[in-house]
Amino acid sequence: MSVVKQDRRKERVDRGIKVRTDGVYAVSSWAEITYLLLPRMVLILGLLLAPVVLTAFPYWQRVLSHICVYALLAIGFDFLANFVGLVSLGGGLYIGVGAYIAALLNSHYGLPPYVTVPVATLAGAGLCTVILLPCLPLRGVYFAIVSLMFPLLAPRIIEALDIFGGTDGIVGLDGFPSGWVEQYLMIGCVLIAVFALRRMVTEDVGLVFRGVKDNDQAVKASGIDITTYKALGVFIAAVLGCLAGACLAHIYMWAGISQFGLDYSIIPIAATVVGGGGTLIGAVIGCVILVPISELLRDFGTLRIAVYALILTGFIVYKSEGIMTYVTRKYEQFERWVEI
Repeated sequence: MSVVKQDRRKERVDRGIKVRTDGVYAVSSWAEITYLLLPRMVLILGLLLAPVVLTAFPYWQRVLSHICVYALLAIGFDFLANFVGLVSLGGGLYIGVGAYIAALLNSHYGLPPYVTVPVATLAGAGLCTVILLPCLPLRGVYFAIVSLMFPLLAPRIIEALDIFGGTDGIVGLDGFPSGWVEQYLMIGCVLIAVFALRRMVTEDVGLVFRGVKDNDQAVKASGIDITTYKALGVFIAAVLGCLAGACLAHIYMWAGISQFGLDYSIIPIAATVVGGGGTLIGAVIGCVILVPISELLRDFGTLRIAVYALILTGFIVYKSEGIMTYVTRKYEQFERWVEI
């Protein structure tokens, strides 16, 4: 045994395969490939198998769709806050705009969901970006407060002017062809959003976004228009939110002022804190935890807010980094024996 210990030593698995940066690896065996792919496959397979596992529980299959709706919002919030430096509380605005545009296209023009969803996503994101454009010079709590005003203002305007169905909303929308189409569409959107944004933030445009977040004046001094990049960041987050809203309108087969609700602004923030800000995947994990808890506590009414407060307080005090950051650090500390 002493000879074996002299000829071999322990080394962290990631140190043996990382090359200069976190995103570049030099793999030499299937064990190393498995080490890199395992966390990603757990997420992908877990989401893809969830509808099948929940077949016997139709109610929780619908909750899975809601998890994906909140996950899209949380991914957008995480991206804006931790990569662009804009803390947006306007999740309800994105959901409401996307839902109403999809509802109007379907009810007034008879367009099917596979047309209304992409059109409402892009048109709604463009509209939300234009609405928030004058607010882009603001930062920190100022941008957060202003962005929260829009989802609070929109329902009052709809009520006062009695437009878009007023307080009754727009009813009789077409649903998705089946529950399976609905669930796998939502899951596919979440997976594409996570991995597309993770790839984007490591590219050159991602470096500019981080520069805008850390020191926007230095970026501006380099000849880069920071307003353009902030608007692009808002547009990306709005695309995710409006996509969620458009899908939600066809899931409920209805669009109304409740889709501007504060839940769509608060739960994504809580999910990002719980899952781990700046990881994108952490926002999804946070939604997987918080949305089912919210459903279990639905009978308790506003008491759910107290539960959110306790969960957030616990994570901020004891695990401020979030679940994903903690788990990633522990995973990267795995060791293996290597020849000396």
